Amino acid sequence: MKTPFQKASEWIDTENAQDPNIEIDQNIEYPKELLYSNRMYQRLMQFEPEASEEVQIASKAQHICRWKVARESYPMDRVGYLKWREELKKFHAKTTAAILEKAGYASEFTDRVSFLIEKKLLKKDVETQLLEDVICLVFLGYYLDPFVHKHDEEKLKNIIKKTWDKMSDKGHQEALKINYSEENLNLIKASLGL
Repeated sequence: MKTPFQKASEWIDTENAQDPNIEIDQNIEYPKELLYSNRMYQRLMQFEPEASEEVQIASKAQHICRWKVARESYPMDRVGYLKWREELKKFHAKTTAAILEKAGYASEFTDRVSFLIEKKLLKKDVETQLLEDVICLVFLGYYLDPFVHKHDEEKLKNIIKKTWDKMSDKGHQEALKINYSEENLNLIKASLGL
């Protein structure tokens, strides 16, 4: 018989596998959010193998069904972007909570996962910070390079600086171990004054 964790993980994967957006990784096509979910979970387990079940679920569900809340449905300015991000957090938390209830988790567990997905008390709550570190590590490890080809250097430096500011010291140490291209490593160092 499957545990609630196994059921919830499978159902999160099933939801994310419906993403119509495709991303290629090592010549294999994946639904974009399924790939992101797998990267988040793998990175968490490398970075903090003793992470609680709540953080493990939150890592997998961080972007659950993200394609259903289109960026274009909000004004294409800074205020619109922030509103979209805020609505996404609530949407991801609510979508995940329904799965966790179906899997048989108690409301305390579900509430805690929602708290983490909504990134509440960042810098104050140890597990929220852990999740944020993993989000930043996944961004730097997998998604920085595509950004480099889309934005000018000043914008990139700003993005890197903001990412770095969200991380813990342990996250910083881990981020410096990532195997970046020489160009991206130099950009990171220039952004941070290293």
